[in-house]
Amino acid sequence: MSGWLRDTDKDRPSGDRPPAESEGADPVARVTGPGAEWLASAGASPRSVLARWESRPTEPAVLPCGSVFDVVSAPAVFGRHMLDRLREEGPGCGPVAAHRGRMLIFAAPGSADRLPALLRWEEWGGAVPPLLCHGTGDAVTVPPPEEADRSGACSRWLVAPEARHPWLPGPEVLLWACVRAARDAAAPEVALSIFHRADQGAKVYDVSRRR
Repeated sequence: MSGWLRDTDKDRPSGDRPPAESEGADPVARVTGPGAEWLASAGASPRSVLARWESRPTEPAVLPCGSVFDVVSAPAVFGRHMLDRLREEGPGCGPVAAHRGRMLIFAAPGSADRLPALLRWEEWGGAVPPLLCHGTGDAVTVPPPEEADRSGACSRWLVAPEARHPWLPGPEVLLWACVRAARDAAAPEVALSIFHRADQGAKVYDVSRRR
C-alpha cells in the first residue's frame, strides 16, 4: 500500500478554517490519505480513483468540478502573487497545484460562477489577467499523490490536500486576493511613472533657470 494511503485524519485541522500547514511554503507538498479521499470524492466512482492511485500513485487524474470543489486557474506569476497574499495577509489557502504554466487554486463550489461577476464590478478588475474559472460541467487535471520526477513534472502540488474536508476560499476571498495581487503588480509601474514625472519636472525647472 502506498505511504500516503496509510495516513489518517487524526490531529488534522478542521475544515472550517485554513490548515496551518498551508500558511507556509512547502517545497515537498504531499497528499495524505484523507486528502486523496477528498479529491476522489469529486469523481463518479471515488473507489476507482483511489484504487488507480494505489496502483499508480504517480499518475494524475481528471476530476470534475462543481460539487466538491471549483478551480480558478491563473497565470503562474499572478497566481503566485495571489497565493502570497492569501498566506501573508489573508485567511490562508486551500489546496493549490501547478499545471502547465498555470496555478490551479481550489475553491469552494460556486466560486467559478461568482468570481467573474465580482471582478467585472471591481475597480481593479481590469488589471487582473484572464482567469479560467472551472465549475459545474468542467473537469481539471489533478496532480498525482506522489511525484515521480519533480524536475520534469508538468503537474504538481504546491499546497497538497491533507484533510478530508479542507478549507476552501470562496469568491469574495478570491476577489480580495486578485485585487491585492493586481495592486502589487501595478505598484512598481506606478512608482516608475511618478519618478519619471518628477524627473521631467526637474529637467524643465533646470532649463527655465538657464534662460
